[in-house]
Amino acid sequence: MNMRILSGAAILITLSASRLLAQQDTLQQLPEVIVKSYFSKSPLQRIPTAVSIVSAADMQLQQGASLLGALNTVPGLRMEERSPGSYRLSIRGSLLRSPFGIRNIKIYIDDIPLTDAGGNAYLNLIDPDAVSQAEILKGPDGSLFGANSGGVVRLELSPPPNDTHHLQVNVQGGSYGLFHGSIAWQQKWNNYQLQVLQGYQQSDGYRQNTALKRSYTQTTQRWEYKPGYVLKLLAFYSDLSYRTPGGLTLAQSEANPQSARPATNTLPGAVTQQAGIYNRTFQGGLTHEAQFNPRLQQVLSVFGANTHFENPFLTNYEVRDENTAGIRTYLQWINNPDHHTALQWKWLGGLEWQQTGSDIVNYGNRQGKRDTVQAADKLMAAQYFFFTRFQATVNNFLVEAAISLNYYGYSYNTNGHTKVNLSPQLMPRVSFSYLFSPYITGRITVSRGYSPPATAEIRAADHVINTSLQPETGWNYETGVRIYARRGSAMLDAALFHYRMQNAIVRKLHDDGTEYFVNAGGTRQTGLELQGMLWLLLPRQQGAIRGIKWQENYTYSNFKFNNYISAGKNYSGNKLTGVPQHVLVSSLGLQFPAQTSLYVQHTFTSSIPLNDDNSVYAGSYHLLQAKARWQLPLHKRYNVTLQGGVDNLLNVKYALGNDLNAAGNRFYNPSPGRNYFGGIILTL
Repeated sequence: MNMRILSGAAILITLSASRLLAQQDTLQQLPEVIVKSYFSKSPLQRIPTAVSIVSAADMQLQQGASLLGALNTVPGLRMEERSPGSYRLSIRGSLLRSPFGIRNIKIYIDDIPLTDAGGNAYLNLIDPDAVSQAEILKGPDGSLFGANSGGVVRLELSPPPNDTHHLQVNVQGGSYGLFHGSIAWQQKWNNYQLQVLQGYQQSDGYRQNTALKRSYTQTTQRWEYKPGYVLKLLAFYSDLSYRTPGGLTLAQSEANPQSARPATNTLPGAVTQQAGIYNRTFQGGLTHEAQFNPRLQQVLSVFGANTHFENPFLTNYEVRDENTAGIRTYLQWINNPDHHTALQWKWLGGLEWQQTGSDIVNYGNRQGKRDTVQAADKLMAAQYFFFTRFQATVNNFLVEAAISLNYYGYSYNTNGHTKVNLSPQLMPRVSFSYLFSPYITGRITVSRGYSPPATAEIRAADHVINTSLQPETGWNYETGVRIYARRGSAMLDAALFHYRMQNAIVRKLHDDGTEYFVNAGGTRQTGLELQGMLWLLLPRQQGAIRGIKWQENYTYSNFKFNNYISAGKNYSGNKLTGVPQHVLVSSLGLQFPAQTSLYVQHTFTSSIPLNDDNSVYAGSYHLLQAKARWQLPLHKRYNVTLQGGVDNLLNVKYALGNDLNAAGNRFYNPSPGRNYFGGIILTL
């Protein structure tokens, strides 16, 4: 299988290269990919770091009720779903720190951090229809975005400023009681733009105790009160609840993959305890952009969030109230915005500060109801960092140097208001790129990763404040190349990296299933990421087939533990838990007359080690999915699109999200077999 994967990647490179620079000037111009995450719009071709873009068109190819399908096409990124709404996300790394949720990745919604000061990022709060684009910055990029060791995800929730009038209704349903609907309205009056979106989703789920409900309301507003001066508001409220079925042993998953975790001699089962997550969050932010002149720009964002979180678990019932406040600002100077000189440079400097207070109470769980108080703590996490970046372009050379100084600390109310301040950390990044031709760019990057422990790791499910937990740190060395064909008919992006991390934070379990976290050595992570696209038939207006687009995305992860000793066992040299060595995503998009299209995607995932000693693996699997769309020709202004598809067409047995190092060998969270979905989109 390894040779077939590498051969497929080699064929893609060969075919792409054979078309590069060979296109005719008469070909249709395809859109240029633009990156916005580095504070000014830049063509992807000149970005000197590893970046992937998931556009609105890419998201339309997937089911639509989740971001999971679209994000999992990105090389180096893995998003897991153990049950509807129970997401985990990693970039170039394992999920050892993430029993659920997201750690060591920084997520932004527009210019506002979704990740709070305590390291939590509730990505499952966002309705997928609210996201117009996702930019993934792979590898440590704390020089501009603060503490992270995996990467940065930036989600765009605001509509384009030039969209004057728009009403869209999106409704879809599917197997296992899936219903997802949203209505979005936006209107522009001269220099003011308003958007309101309401979404609702529910699902019974494939397994017992996996029902999900989410109600989501969002507004974005943009007011250009004078030329070059813009005030923007982004706010959302999300009411999310979903049940958690728990892991099964191999025998249990084979006997009945739809069952929830059963009771044992010492612990009740997931159904009896009504295990689940309940999250009500309001988050908002105000951003002011001031373009003082063509060279000087200043951006200021103030933001805050309030979360009420409940988690009835097998052994207790946790309730958290969290409040976050923060500010982010930067100043940018461009020496020559018209690009008329050989030397062009930009300088940027700024800061970000945020603070999150968490009031945590653990009760006994009496069949889904709160019982007596077991433990109660108040924690206050605060982090702030100063950052600066200088970028210069001289002819075909581009050099970028950036650095941030990061501060992190927390206080808790055990033995009084005890404060713990971690040592300030510098996170530098230096990147070079060279434009060999208008279509070929090479790049080199060296950067440092730093990720402090999250609040949920400092005060884990065992209710112990772990003040000895230290941050993860490491150095990332990377090289890559981007190759584009003229008119955008083909593309190849390759990245080779080596990341050396120390003080890896890993999750451990007590016998009763409660978790705790320790620093346990380090990792050596060497990887290769290939992302390729080729128009086998460029879009045209005639013929039985109007366009054929082929894409291949490949991830090779040779990740191993280094100096990793836990509970007296030495795991050095073992494969990193939870990471498949090979992932290959192949897709074919076909366009037909009458605005109809068909998209087919195949994903191969190699076997995954489920525990640190590599004695248990999840088997490799092949997933096949297909989706068809038909845009009805009703009116030049009004669009009605019908769509439908099937997931797991081969009906394979697999799990997209296993429990790692699970107590009692309960590793497995079986995913659905063959399932169907369909819907309608009305745009006015």
